[in-house]
Amino acid sequence: MQMIKTLLLALICATYFVAPAMVQAQSTAQAPAQSANGAPDYEAWRSFAQNAEALLDRPGASNEELAELRGELVNFRARFLAVQNADQSRIVSLREQIAALGPPPEEGATEAAEISERRAELSEQLTVLQAPGIAAQEAFRRADGLIRQIDITLRERDAEALLSLWPSPVNPVNWVLAADAVWGTTFTFATQIIGATEDPARMREFRSNLPVSLVLLLFSGFVLWRGREWIEKVVSRLLDAGGSRRSKRVLARLMSLAQIIVPVTAVFALTFALELTSLFGNIGSELAVGLAAAGFAYFTSRWAGRQIFPIIDSKSAALNLPQGRRREGRFWANLIGAALAFHAILIAFLPPQNQSDAANAVIVFPVLAFSGIILFRIGMLLNQHNRHDTGMTRENRFFDRLVPVLGKVVMAVGIGAPLFAAIGYVQAAQALLFPTIVSLGVIVVLLFLMDLQEDVFGILTKCDEEVTDTPLIPSLVNFALVIVSLPVFALIWGVRPTELLEFWQMLREGFRIGETRISPANILSFVIVFSIGYVITRMIQGALESSVLPKTKIDKGGQKAIKSGTGYVGIFIAALVAISTAGIDLSGLAIVAGALSVGIGFGLQNIVSNFISGVILLIERPVAEGDWIEVGGTMGTVRSISVRSTVIETFDRTDVIVPNADLISGTVTNWTRYNSLGRIIIPVGVAYGSDSRKVARILQEIGENEPLALIDPKPQVHFVNFGADALEFELRLVLSDVSFGLSVRTELRHQITERFRAEGIEIPFAQRDIWLRNPEALRADVPPPREIVPEREVQRTEMRRNEIEADGDSGTGDDAR
Repeated sequence: MQMIKTLLLALICATYFVAPAMVQAQSTAQAPAQSANGAPDYEAWRSFAQNAEALLDRPGASNEELAELRGELVNFRARFLAVQNADQSRIVSLREQIAALGPPPEEGATEAAEISERRAELSEQLTVLQAPGIAAQEAFRRADGLIRQIDITLRERDAEALLSLWPSPVNPVNWVLAADAVWGTTFTFATQIIGATEDPARMREFRSNLPVSLVLLLFSGFVLWRGREWIEKVVSRLLDAGGSRRSKRVLARLMSLAQIIVPVTAVFALTFALELTSLFGNIGSELAVGLAAAGFAYFTSRWAGRQIFPIIDSKSAALNLPQGRRREGRFWANLIGAALAFHAILIAFLPPQNQSDAANAVIVFPVLAFSGIILFRIGMLLNQHNRHDTGMTRENRFFDRLVPVLGKVVMAVGIGAPLFAAIGYVQAAQALLFPTIVSLGVIVVLLFLMDLQEDVFGILTKCDEEVTDTPLIPSLVNFALVIVSLPVFALIWGVRPTELLEFWQMLREGFRIGETRISPANILSFVIVFSIGYVITRMIQGALESSVLPKTKIDKGGQKAIKSGTGYVGIFIAALVAISTAGIDLSGLAIVAGALSVGIGFGLQNIVSNFISGVILLIERPVAEGDWIEVGGTMGTVRSISVRSTVIETFDRTDVIVPNADLISGTVTNWTRYNSLGRIIIPVGVAYGSDSRKVARILQEIGENEPLALIDPKPQVHFVNFGADALEFELRLVLSDVSFGLSVRTELRHQITERFRAEGIEIPFAQRDIWLRNPEALRADVPPPREIVPEREVQRTEMRRNEIEADGDSGTGDDAR
């Protein structure tokens, strides 16, 4: 019953966790023929391999025969793989012994007889030890090739079955065949019941089991009728008992599983009660199994609908939908569960292998069409995620962008699968529709587990419930859950369990790089040993920082350098030990690493330069944390020194990241590296005519009264220049702590201003004399400038004046005459 297997695929996920044990069991349950010394019997293997090849060449071989043959081939292959790795340490030792004898003599040359004899003896031993491994490797390749050929054959048959065209279920001619199949099965079922009632032995068994059957029937009926209300009351009382909101949420999630466990238990009790009656025959037994699968499908679907479309508004809900849409989602989830339950019962009652293709197409088509409509509606709800204003602000996550895409895919499947079935591709439609439904259920289970483990982590770490960002550890656990679920999705979508075991076998076998085989065991060993070394290194660093170094006279920068150096050396040693423990031989990678190092050297030369500069900084310590430095126009305090860069905090409280190469190759001014002494210079200007010696004496007194100024050398006053506007003096002081230079300058300037004001000494400011070349332009009686008339207008005016004058001259002449 294909549908029953599909509905219960969630239970197959245990195959993924016990895959190693299953492979081991297959390897040891039916051990292939062995010789007396424990080595494989290659004669028996060759005979078996020839029979296997003959079976593969035979067109009529069934899938069951091929599956059985594949299991035996897996046993042989596991044995050959174990023999390949035998005596490896002895082989390596012999090769080293031969290499110690030096290179073999060239053609025409000779070597000492003792060395020649020893070389021949060791070479013979090496050949004998390598022979079983070489034979096992050849047999392993042959067995592996046969297994791959079987997998390809089975895969091709599955593809051919999916693409086979059945009679169209919408053709009324085929409805008669389906009706005959239903009527014939019903008649057979009724005949089996009547025959059981007329059988005295069956009736005695029925009467003896009747009390137990009645108890089971009453129990299942009571649980199915009142179980939901009882579960809700228990959950309500537990939630009212108190506790944090997160703990209540965890409790509610765990108790929600009772919505599956309790009713499914009742359904199993019902099926067991029906089995105890012994009245329903073989069809009744199959129907009981279908009823159990139907109950599991329906109640799981109802639980999934309540999880993904919750009744109460919550920020932690997977989908951001309004109340009305969530209610609609729960309704469609119940309907899809009912459709799956009906299909499970239908397939149990009318097994496909007992019906014709036309009857199977007509029988299953209504379920496919109904499920497709429901799936289309669920896809529409998924497509509306985050499109409604529900009053809750949510961060746009990758999941939120993925849900609408998933909704469109589900809608396409909901439309396409029934259309394929109507054409006649019924098996393809079933392989598309039902795995989609089950995959949605697995996604809901994944979201449930992710939310549950995040809440549990929050309770254990007492994280703030208002924080919406997922911490690192729960994120890694979520990623691991997704990786673990991949085999489950593969099984749902038709991948054979043997193919998953084959993939696991490939992982166990690993891959070769030169003479080195790297397998998951090697990687796991490397990770474990390196993690232990890393933890030990951090513990040593912590002990040095907190207990050892503070008791020494080493300054803070030196302590930091010792701590960092210890960390680098410890991590390097941990990596070497991990590689050695994992058995990874890096000698075969020497040539590849040498070739890559050239290209990597050019691409990473700046990073390597900064790294080396960081190591130099930690060893020579020209700059330490807390120093006041100036490099490349950046001035500030060194905040931290790493192997690649140094962080400088400026006086504007901004962090500047400086590559370590700049600190080594550039010019660096360190104001406080070896001592905090530093000189400051305060320029002072006084007006011309002031008593210069009095000014010098006042400045000297002010400088000597400064508490941070050193007595030796004492403050000095210098008359440095005759400036353009003032007599220029400088007050120079060496401070015991130059980091207070700015505040000392400010205070000294205040004191200088106050003393000069009290002594009547003027601090001049810049003056300039301005000479005007045409001062008359500023007088008020100057006539306004003449209006400038354009040249064209002047010409036009002159022409008009000439015309008037010409007319006047002509008039005067006429009057004279």
